[in-house]
Amino acid sequence: MSATDSMVTLQERMVSLIGQLTMPVSEVALVLQHHIQGLLNTLNEFAEKTGASINERVAHPWPITSRQGTEASEPIFDVEKVLKIVDQDRMDILSTLIRVTLVETEMDLVDGILALRAWEQLVRQQLSEATGPGQLFSPLELPEKW
Repeated sequence: MSATDSMVTLQERMVSLIGQLTMPVSEVALVLQHHIQGLLNTLNEFAEKTGASINERVAHPWPITSRQGTEASEPIFDVEKVLKIVDQDRMDILSTLIRVTLVETEMDLVDGILALRAWEQLVRQQLSEATGPGQLFSPLELPEKW
């Protein structure tokens, strides 16, 4: 399967599942962080062994902007409280979908990270716009044609 086909497959599956489960932005954020970190750790190990460098777009989260057009600050919330409220089963389902799709499509590390970085940017944008703790559990809003 080509890299583009793999990324499209992952995108379609994630859009479908997140919509069906009406997943809150905080749960999607936690799952994405887990997978991106795991993939980055593997990529960093490879880069250290081979002396390769990792593109900034792969290595770091993409910037987000506030509605005023300036770069937004990182969202801050009590992770312990969030972890007590999240639906672990729903998060496990999304995590399994991501893992299985990455393996099934044989997506390479960089393409996998880039595919998840786009999602991460969307989630971080919505988290940065949250004005209260309740919005952390609002369903993730997917843009038209996402």
